[in-house]
Amino acid sequence: MPRYDFRCRECAQTFEVTRSMSASADPAPCPGGHSDTVKLLATVSVGGRSAAPVPARAGGGGGCCGGGCCGG
Repeated sequence: MPRYDFRCRECAQTFEVTRSMSASADPAPCPGGHSDTVKLLATVSVGGRSAAPVPARAGGGGGCCGGGCCGG
């Protein structure tokens, strides 16, 4: 089951709730008993390096002026 992070607006405590995706938007009271909480957006960090270098594109670059559509 997915976990969702919430933060209490009254005591500023951040806490985690495990629940089904269908209940992800349901309110969650904080462990301190306060009901004014907000669901936090999850962040994902992707890192690492490619094993092979990415080849440079030949030619214009694809933008309006880089692609030659601006006249000239």
